[in-house]
Amino acid sequence: MSIQPLGDRVLVQEIEVKEVSVGGIILPDSAKEKPQEAKVIALGTGGIDANGKEITFHVAEGDTVIVSKYGGTEVKADGQEYKILNQNDILAVVK
Repeated sequence: MSIQPLGDRVLVQEIEVKEVSVGGIILPDSAKEKPQEAKVIALGTGGIDANGKEITFHVAEGDTVIVSKYGGTEVKADGQEYKILNQNDILAVVK
């Protein structure tokens, strides 16, 4: 199955945090923070925003980005977990 976001939305896949702390302690799921790093999988269809301006994406497929912790909508497809979020929920591109 293929997921195509619409408008200014972006499909990302979260990059999991390490399960072992720096000191070697294994962290249980309840102690882990929600991942903020994600890989851009697909961009939306673009279009025109409410002000009549063309939507420009500031990220590209394959970029590693930092996203807001609790933004977006989680979806599952082909056994993988993804998140669809507005481009405004992307805080930075990791270079």
